[in-house]
Amino acid sequence: MKLLVNSTSVETAITKTVEAVGPAVVTVQSIIPDQSSAFGNVSSGTVSGSGVITSKDGYILTNKHVIEAAGNTSVILANGTELPAKIIGSDQFTDLAVLKVEGVMPGVATLGNSDVLKPGETVIAIGSPLSDCKNTVTVGVISATGRSLDTGQGYLMENLIQTDAAINHGNSGGPLVNLAGQIVGINTINVRNTGTSSDVVEGLGFAIPSNAVQTAANQIISNGAVVRPFLGIRWQPINPQIAQMYGLPFQRGVHVSQVQKSSPAEVAGIMPGDIIIQINDVVLDGQHPYMNVLFNFKPGDEVTLTVSRNSKTLKLKVTLAAGNG
Repeated sequence: MKLLVNSTSVETAITKTVEAVGPAVVTVQSIIPDQSSAFGNVSSGTVSGSGVITSKDGYILTNKHVIEAAGNTSVILANGTELPAKIIGSDQFTDLAVLKVEGVMPGVATLGNSDVLKPGETVIAIGSPLSDCKNTVTVGVISATGRSLDTGQGYLMENLIQTDAAINHGNSGGPLVNLAGQIVGINTINVRNTGTSSDVVEGLGFAIPSNAVQTAANQIISNGAVVRPFLGIRWQPINPQIAQMYGLPFQRGVHVSQVQKSSPAEVAGIMPGDIIIQINDVVLDGQHPYMNVLFNFKPGDEVTLTVSRNSKTLKLKVTLAAGNG
């Protein structure tokens, strides 16, 4: 079957989308104060990213990594007006943050349904790369959905949208929109190096899907944070290298280094030195890290932990509380 594509129609749809959504896109600026550390004093500076207004009341979505460690945060609207911004809250595991500003909003964008996205669908990224190039527009397609990226912090960012629309430094926190003018994702990262070789890659941008954004943003606005299940342990991930180095009986899992008093873990009988290898029927491994598996549950759920202790395997039931791990 031969498909006929009217390029003029596509271009018109793109320009109309940019005209509709562009006024809702903002530049986010954060002042990092002077800080002291074991390595000496770190001078203050300004970091910037992008954001998008999603409410006439002044709520703005951006990335957590854009505003973390910030002292003062402000936003520059599409019309050039700079406003002080209040950080309502953020969530590390989705890399999402919600800001609020007061005043008349020049535009408001709406969230669409990311579950219906298909590879090949045209999308538009709008943001402020390098902070000076405000409201830059790039166009690409949905390359794939359901992607996962290892954060290097013991968990995966899951169910990400992959796009070849150019996402550069400063685009973080800006919207990825479809041709209906709906936000289908919040841009979060661009991968340029594989980490395993010297190859430089292009066209590997990733965005948080809008449905996950909606869920997290609603909780942040209501509670100041995303409520997640809490076990109450300090832990270190185990991988094959660590297992071999220390002669551990399992190549994957988490080693419990500390148990908080009166926590669900203490009540269930978890002890320092235990190795958690499974939660319910899910074995912890590279594709199923501890945090991701835990966050599939909600506070109040009872789960069974499979634990290795002194060469013995135990099954311990625990009722999860509300918290963050």
